Amino acid sequence: MLHTAFIGLGSNLEDPRSQLQRAFADLDALPDTRLVARSSLYRSAPVGYLDQPDFVNAVAQLETSIAPHDLLNSLLDIEHRHGRERTFRNAPRTLDLDVLLYDELQLHEHGLTIPHPQMHLRAFVLQPLLELAPDCAIPGVGSAAQALEGCADQSLERMQDAAG
Repeated sequence: MLHTAFIGLGSNLEDPRSQLQRAFADLDALPDTRLVARSSLYRSAPVGYLDQPDFVNAVAQLETSIAPHDLLNSLLDIEHRHGRERTFRNAPRTLDLDVLLYDELQLHEHGLTIPHPQMHLRAFVLQPLLELAPDCAIPGVGSAAQALEGCADQSLERMQDAAG
């Protein structure tokens, strides 16, 4: 059975734009998974720990038959291959991959919460998500478009993306 999953991507180290381009290819190469669509790239200010470079963010839409926990483990493996080190909360990173949505699933288990618990508070997630799914609803929250209206104070810049 195929499921629709939306994955948040972010990077602010070691050529972030290139990190995301390679991550899109890595997502498309996952077994039993196809990259259906990818958003534009967006530049955003860091959240939490502010003394670090701006982030480049995007969202990928996948069709997959991988179960949610297995998908998370695959994302963690991709992060590791990109040199991700978890030094402290909100630290700079080469690559961050988050399961944002998985069908209409609501799940709260050790290590995995779907929908992503902070996604409705982050313009850098909502804007690229809405680019791919304009009518998207976040289970337990509501309209992603309405959530984005609540993030109007967050600075977000769509980047020119030569790679398409």
